[in-house]
Amino acid sequence: MARQLDELIETPAAAPPPDSSDQSPYLNRELSLLDFQERVLALAEDTTLPLLERAKFLAIFSSNIDEFFQVRVAGLKDQVAAGVGTLGPDGMTPAGTLEAIRERLGALTTRQARVFVEGVVPALAEAGIHICDRETLDVGDEKHMEAVFEDIFPVLTPLAVDPGHPFPYISNLSLNLAVIVRDPVTGERRFARVKVPPLLPRFVALPEGARFVALEQVIAAHLCRLFPGMEIECHYPFRVTRNTDLTVQEDGEEADDLLAAVEMELRQRRFGQAVRLEIDSSMSDEARDLLERELEVEPGDIYTVNGPLGLRDLWALHELDRVDLKDEPWQPVTPPGLTVDSDDHVDVFAALRERDILVHHPYESFRTTVEAFVRQAARDPKVLAIKQTLYRTSGDSPIVKALIRAAERGKQVSALVELKARFDEQANIAWARALEEAGVHVVYGLVGFKTHSKTALVVRQEGDGIRRYCHVGTGNYNPKTARMYEDVGLLSADPDLGADLTDLFNFLTGYSRQHQYRKLLLAPTQLRARIIELIDREAAGPEPGRIVMKMNSLVDRPVIDALYRASIAGTSIDLIVRSMCALRPGVPNLSDNIRVRSIVGRYLEHSRIFAFGGGENGKPTRYLIGSADMMQRNLDKRIEVVVPVEAPDLQARLREILEVDLADDTLAWELDGDGRWSKVPTTKGISSQHRLQELALDRQRKDAQSVAIEL
Repeated sequence: MARQLDELIETPAAAPPPDSSDQSPYLNRELSLLDFQERVLALAEDTTLPLLERAKFLAIFSSNIDEFFQVRVAGLKDQVAAGVGTLGPDGMTPAGTLEAIRERLGALTTRQARVFVEGVVPALAEAGIHICDRETLDVGDEKHMEAVFEDIFPVLTPLAVDPGHPFPYISNLSLNLAVIVRDPVTGERRFARVKVPPLLPRFVALPEGARFVALEQVIAAHLCRLFPGMEIECHYPFRVTRNTDLTVQEDGEEADDLLAAVEMELRQRRFGQAVRLEIDSSMSDEARDLLERELEVEPGDIYTVNGPLGLRDLWALHELDRVDLKDEPWQPVTPPGLTVDSDDHVDVFAALRERDILVHHPYESFRTTVEAFVRQAARDPKVLAIKQTLYRTSGDSPIVKALIRAAERGKQVSALVELKARFDEQANIAWARALEEAGVHVVYGLVGFKTHSKTALVVRQEGDGIRRYCHVGTGNYNPKTARMYEDVGLLSADPDLGADLTDLFNFLTGYSRQHQYRKLLLAPTQLRARIIELIDREAAGPEPGRIVMKMNSLVDRPVIDALYRASIAGTSIDLIVRSMCALRPGVPNLSDNIRVRSIVGRYLEHSRIFAFGGGENGKPTRYLIGSADMMQRNLDKRIEVVVPVEAPDLQARLREILEVDLADDTLAWELDGDGRWSKVPTTKGISSQHRLQELALDRQRKDAQSVAIEL
C-alpha cells in the first residue's frame, strides 16, 4: 500500500549569502564525503588503537567506498551521460567532480593498501596472526589446502570466453580470477573467469588456527583442476562495482503495487552499469584491456591495487577471539528511572507515567529501553494498539518479533515498513511479508518519499481512560547497530506528543492533509522552515545568540545560508557534523563565528541534536532531537520527525552530550574555510566516547544508591 504526498511541502526560498570572495560559499558534497572516508582511514593508520580495531576500520573504509561508487559515482556518471554540464552550488560540473573524485580515490586506494600490507599485516604477525602467501606454505600446509580445495571445488564454475561462450556477466562486488589458459596441442589461448564464492570464508585457516590464506590464493593454486589438460599461463584477481542506485517507478500503473515495483528494481539492479574495475597491480596489459573492453569501463574507472582486493572481508578477522587486540568490551547500562527486575523485565509504562526518559545508545541499553518498551506493549493485555515505523532492522529483530506476537494476541498493530531503505530493500520485503502473514497492518510508505522517521506509539487502556506512550529517536530500531551507533531517543507519555503521533500515523497510513502538530516538526511539510526560523531567532536582537547543531550531514543550501546570516549577525555557532559538510567555516565576513568539527571513533556518531539559545541574548535554550539531517533529500523527499525535549533534566543531558563533544581533543577533527580537515590538537586528552561511557556509569551508580536509600 502506498499513497501520494504533494502540495503540503513548504520550501522557502533561500536568500543568497553575501559574496565574501571569488570562492564558492559551498563545498562540494561528494568530495566532503570522501573527506569523511579519509578520516575513517586515518583510524586504521592509528597505531595507538588495538590492532583488530584497525583492521575493522579498513573493512569499514572499504565498505564505505564500495557504497560511494555504487551510489555517488554512479549518479554522477548518469548526469554526465545525460549531458548535464551546469555548475553546481560548489562551482563544479558533474564531469569536474568525477575527475576530482578519481584523483582523490587513486591516492586513498594506494594509502589503504599500504596501511594493510605494510602496517596491519606485519603487526598481526607480531601478535601471532599470520596472513600468509600461498608460496610460503610448507608441505603439510599444502596438503591441508588440497583438502580445503576439495570442498571448494564443486562450488566453482570456470567460464571460458570463446565463440561459443560470450563474456560472462560479472556480478556486483564479486571477487574473481582472470585466467589465461593455453591449449598445449593447438597453441590456442583463451580467457576464462573464475568467481570466488562469496558465501565461503574469505580467509582460510591453516590447522593451528593462527595462520590464514586468502581464498582466492587457494583457488589459484589449484586452477589445473578447473582446466584439466590446459596450461595455466597467468591469473589475476579483479573486482567490479556496479551502479546499484535504486530508482523505483512510482507513477503510472507500476505504482499500484510498490512491493512488486521494488522487487523488480532489485532484480534489475544486478545488471547495473559497471562504474569501477579494481585489478591487481601485477595484471598484464592484455588482461586489463580485455576487461576494460568487455565491462565497458573508462580508463579512469580502473583502479590498480598493490594488495588484496575487497578488504571489507577483514570483518572476519575482527571476529577472532582475541580480546587483547580489540577495544575493551562495553556493557550498556540501564538509564535512571528504569529498574530491571530478577526476570530481566522493565516496567517502562510505570516509569513513563512518572516522567520522560532520554536514552543514549550505545552507552545505555537498547534492550532494556526501546526493546523493553515494545516487548512490554506486545504482552500487556491492557495495550490496545501499537504503531511503528521500520526503516532498517536486524535479521533477527526482537522488535519485529514482538510486533508479530502482539498481532497474534489480537492487538491492533500497524507497521510502516520502508521498502526503499537503500541496501536493505530485500530484508524489508521479507519483514513486511512476515508481518502481514501475522495479521499486522503493513503500509509501505508514501509515493515519492521515504519514511525515515523513528517513531513508535503504544495505546493503552488504563483506569482513568486511554493513555498513549511514545518513542521518538534518531536511530533505527536495530539492536545490532544500537551497540555501534551513537543515538538518542525520547520515551514519553506526554499527552500532546501522543496526540501528535496519533495524527502522524493516521497521515502515514490513511488520508490526511494535516501538517501542523502540537509538538512534532515534520519533513517535508515544515521542518526546514522551522529550523531556519529558530536560526533567525538567534540572529535577531542586539546581543549575540547561540546555536549548537549535531548531525550526520549538512548540505542543504537554505539552512547553510541561514547559518551564514546568523554568523554575520554575531551568533556563536558550533556544528558537529560527522560526514558531509558543504558549509565553509571561518570565512571573513561570512562565517567568522561558525566552527565545524567531526568526531570519528569507535562508535558511529549518528544522533541529531539541535540546541538554539543560551547565548548572550539571554533567550532560553530549545533542544530538539530527531531523524533528520540538514540535507535536501531529508527535508524535501523524506518523512522525518523532530521532537522538542522539554524536561529540564533531559535538556541537561543533551547539553552535557554537546559540551563533551565540543571538548573532545582526541577523536575530533576540525574544518577550515578552504575545506581542509585537520586533527584537533590533543591538550587535555578528552575522548568524548570514553567520557560518555564514564558518565553513563556514574548515573547508574547514583541511581543504584538512590534506590538503596529509598529501600
